[in-house]
Amino acid sequence: MAQFQSRQRDGVSKLSQRLDTDSAEAWQVHSQALQLQQQGNDVVILSIGDPDFRTPEPIIDNAVSHMRVGRTHYSPALGELNLRRAVADYEARISSHGCSVEEVSIYPGVTSAIYTVMSCLLDAGDEVIIVDPWYVGYEPILAALDVSTKTIIASPKNNFEPVYDDFVAAVTDKTRVIFINTPGNPTGAIIPKETLKQLSTYCFKEGIWLVCDEVYSMFTYETPHISLRTAADILENIVVIDGLSKSHAMSGWRMGWAVAPPELTRHLGNFAAMSTFGCPQFIQDAAAFALNNDEYYVRDMCRAYRKRRDLVCAHLDDIPGINYIRPQSGMFIMVDIRKYNENDTEFAQHLLASQRVSVLPGSAFGSSTSGHIRLSLVQPENILTEGCERLKDFVLSLQG
Repeated sequence: MAQFQSRQRDGVSKLSQRLDTDSAEAWQVHSQALQLQQQGNDVVILSIGDPDFRTPEPIIDNAVSHMRVGRTHYSPALGELNLRRAVADYEARISSHGCSVEEVSIYPGVTSAIYTVMSCLLDAGDEVIIVDPWYVGYEPILAALDVSTKTIIASPKNNFEPVYDDFVAAVTDKTRVIFINTPGNPTGAIIPKETLKQLSTYCFKEGIWLVCDEVYSMFTYETPHISLRTAADILENIVVIDGLSKSHAMSGWRMGWAVAPPELTRHLGNFAAMSTFGCPQFIQDAAAFALNNDEYYVRDMCRAYRKRRDLVCAHLDDIPGINYIRPQSGMFIMVDIRKYNENDTEFAQHLLASQRVSVLPGSAFGSSTSGHIRLSLVQPENILTEGCERLKDFVLSLQG
């Protein structure tokens, strides 16, 4: 292999080289925790966002029944019509605008949807503006496309909500896309309707695409989710991306979608035809069933996550010297640990070593969450309680 590569210009493509970063660093503590657990150690895993609930049985039964009747063949690049119609109906229910099938495209997961949308909107060298903190999966996508990324800060002083004026100040003549996430991972922050409305109007006037990841849209608590499609007056430059991974405990089913203007959707279909080449028919059938029959179990899961959030917040209130912002949505809590250690990675590593609790360092999500750790709520209440008690013991040991 070495002799072969020596005859090559670089060995691999420039795209591969752009992705050849130490992205695993963000997940290092989680990986170490899994290794310790596999070795028989009692480890509390609070570092992952994969729902611990089982996919509801009616959805599983629906998928199996469609497999048995032969729904196991190729599907259209844009997705099966029954699922596109179910997504359009769902988007019409949560938005003040109607939604047609021609605006919907289906993907094997939200990450695939984001990559496809960005591939159809951005050329190498174009500029995209994103919000810090961000989901760690955004960076590899934008790196693969070789675009210029500019960030605006959503400060904890503003409850991690981005400010409209900061977007405007960041725009240049190279800005092609503004990419936002509401409700947000990792903070659970919800962008207010007025900010979304102002931003959508500004982007339309400036000829900028506004893309919104809304994968936590069904997991809101006291503050309701406001879809970008609801806030925007004009939809010609609006793309909304969503999926079933979190809300329906279907992360392994890989099912996401994009809602975009029909002409862009046509291009998205062309891209999907030569990349993902469609999603399994039986999974799309089950996803359509899930969207059309989901009220009771989505409500129950959301209620369970809210109860878990309240439980963890109550425990955090009992730990001296740390602060947090009560999340309005989602399955994570960002905890400010700067009183004890400005280096959140070091804090997380020491917490794992001494107490066998894994959390993600906040710096993995950007500069605004540096000095924080992210706690996940995807564990039963007794495990969350145990993890919080160990965290308290660790903090008390630092005080001592």
